[in-house]
Amino acid sequence: MIDATPRVPWRRALVTGGAGFLGSHLCERLLDSGVEVDCADNLSSGARRNIAHLEGRAGFRFVECDVSAPECLGRLPGPYDVVLHFACPASPADYLRLPLETLDAGSLGTRTMLALAERDRARFLLASTSEVYGDPLVHPQREDYWGNVNPVGPRSVYDESKRFAEALVTAHVRVKDADAGIVRLFNTYGPRMRAHDGRAVPTFVCQALADEPLTVAGDGSQTRSLCYVDDTVDGILLVAASRSVRPVNIGGTDEVAVRDIARRVVELAGSSSRIEFVDRPVDDPQRRRPDTRLARELLGWTPKVPWEEGIKQTIAYFAAARPTREPIRQL
Repeated sequence: MIDATPRVPWRRALVTGGAGFLGSHLCERLLDSGVEVDCADNLSSGARRNIAHLEGRAGFRFVECDVSAPECLGRLPGPYDVVLHFACPASPADYLRLPLETLDAGSLGTRTMLALAERDRARFLLASTSEVYGDPLVHPQREDYWGNVNPVGPRSVYDESKRFAEALVTAHVRVKDADAGIVRLFNTYGPRMRAHDGRAVPTFVCQALADEPLTVAGDGSQTRSLCYVDDTVDGILLVAASRSVRPVNIGGTDEVAVRDIARRVVELAGSSSRIEFVDRPVDDPQRRRPDTRLARELLGWTPKVPWEEGIKQTIAYFAAARPTREPIRQL
């Protein structure tokens, strides 16, 4: 039987986008495992508060720089054993606000970080996304599915940025024999998400806590496969520590309709909110569920946190944080 406990065989790691929601959890897990961590972020969508509890810890260093800029290399002397490239606006609110920066993160940023990994002979891991499958015509989505993506739609800046980044990593593996892998993440959620980032879970949770209507896009029949952040970090580290150069899906195995997520959030938050249906975004995927057979067979990874338990923990985080609000809407 495969041991699915992530092992971290590195002394020093670089996490780009490390002040973001997912990046900050990754930095924390690495530090707790005894790895020295450099966290690089330009704070365009990340926030210093996400890593405030890490600053001052031995082995942690924050570097404010844009990894899409070649001069960032000079501020990251290394040497690193692993480079985890997570720098990219990932929420609808961010990539619609920063379309060119999103494209740069996938192209120039990925190329610059691949060069850094080559410099240090480090393992490189690209954080990709289920968005590379677009509005999928194959269900569930396997890694060998090419996707159904609108290359000129409003979501294309994010979708195509990640698709190009995957092509760039794959080319480096073929041409330069790079030690590089790709992880495709599905609907990660949990503490440190931003209330106004346009994604369903933080939107619903904050609306429910404020007793505002929960704004469900379309008729809410579209599905998502939620994966709690702790499980996602487990999967990321397992892929990083492997020798896999193939894309690997990491995501939840329970496929849930968005309207059912909203209703359950209301119940778990003890809220009086009602459900309000709003216009559905352009190119919003109808069904989303990863085929995680490769992660299970190659790495022994399966998610452990039931989605409702993860929702409870997310509600507790937002209830304690009491973020300042403006009316919250899902994008």
